Amino acid sequence: MKRKARILLVDDDVSLLKLLGLRLKSEGFEVYTAASGAEALEWLEQERPDMVLSDLRMDGMDGLALFDRIQRQHVGLPVVIMTAHGSITDAVSATRSGVFGFLTKPIDKEELRKTINGALAVSLPAVADDWQQRIMTRSPVMVALLEQARRMAPLDISVMLTGPAGSGKALMAQALHDASPRQEHPFIALNCGTITEQLLESELFGHVKGAFAGAISDHPGVFLAAEGGTLLLEEVGDLPPALQGKLLQALAQQQVRPLGATRSIKTDVRVLSSTNKDLVTAMEQGDFREDLFYRLNVVNLNLPALQQRPEDIPLLARHALEQLKLRQQTQVTGFAPEALSMLAAANWPGNVRQLLNVVEQAVAMASAPVIGTQLLEGILADSGEQFPTFNEARSEFERLYLHKILRMTEGNVSQAAGLAGRNRTDFYKLLNRHGIEAGTYKEKRKQ
Repeated sequence: MKRKARILLVDDDVSLLKLLGLRLKSEGFEVYTAASGAEALEWLEQERPDMVLSDLRMDGMDGLALFDRIQRQHVGLPVVIMTAHGSITDAVSATRSGVFGFLTKPIDKEELRKTINGALAVSLPAVADDWQQRIMTRSPVMVALLEQARRMAPLDISVMLTGPAGSGKALMAQALHDASPRQEHPFIALNCGTITEQLLESELFGHVKGAFAGAISDHPGVFLAAEGGTLLLEEVGDLPPALQGKLLQALAQQQVRPLGATRSIKTDVRVLSSTNKDLVTAMEQGDFREDLFYRLNVVNLNLPALQQRPEDIPLLARHALEQLKLRQQTQVTGFAPEALSMLAAANWPGNVRQLLNVVEQAVAMASAPVIGTQLLEGILADSGEQFPTFNEARSEFERLYLHKILRMTEGNVSQAAGLAGRNRTDFYKLLNRHGIEAGTYKEKRKQ
């Protein structure tokens, strides 16, 4: 089900704010209100609506000043200006500066609807197509990654999702499926690291029993269960060596043979995979097949750690709270501003998953409607620093090392590879694994 379009309504006339808000809600929109430009900017720090409808004449920051701030801080967000003092000069000034529309009070109902629908038509594609609705972000890093995912989604190619544990790889896989032509078919996920080798083969390819072993599988396995849709193999780096060969064969032949069956069954499945392991090192050590890696890693999407997208922390915390309020009875209504600042400044070794757990604990333990810093201090202290695994620590060292060496060589890959003791091909693989563009350092050199 597609979500309602979200409108931020800004006006210092509280009675008009309430009246227009009720009208827009009756039209089927999700409406948020702010009584000043400053309040609107505070709200935009936490959420992103699909458009802003603002009065022109307001005390303090007027509508055009608010639009100017929005244009600089929230690129692409459409703004419609309302005024009871409308004039040709105001309208021309507003539209030339990039304001989407200009409405004169008293506002005509049909003109309002037409202007809003026009603004939403050029707003976020998610209004019409909610393929990425599960991924809450305002981070430029994540926005760029989502754009790359959107381009990859319609292509029937394998995508490997990498990144630290808890960074949202499964959500990105779901988004890829939802944006693909396979969206009406199943999306199935299987964690390869939580099942024994004997059971894992059955879960992957299925099994049959009895005298009719040549018939369709009694237990279909995830390949057949995902027929026509998408299969996500989570923690694919944990696949035992024997099953790596069988998976490669299934992918190459586009068919599987269930355990106990006398014939293979054709499959039509798009396979995505995810891992927080360093599979290049695993290949070098002989623990992961190189041919399987390149079969799965046609395109790589590397999700950043939560610390690399700090602007998303308040947004994710507020969204998690709203989801909890829908699922359970709670008196909690929000976070104190200082509490959100504390969350944004905290270290999150467990990434998004850890943040969601902290919010859930805070809601369960809260004795007041607003979550404050004192409660969060105790929860964050109890959660402690999660000591990174060897692979996570090594990956972080690699990332910092690559950034440092590219700064030293100003983006010259040949020099950087020489300093690192790697050939250019291997060095480019390292850069791709960490989502690093050498060209950004060349641009800095030109400035």
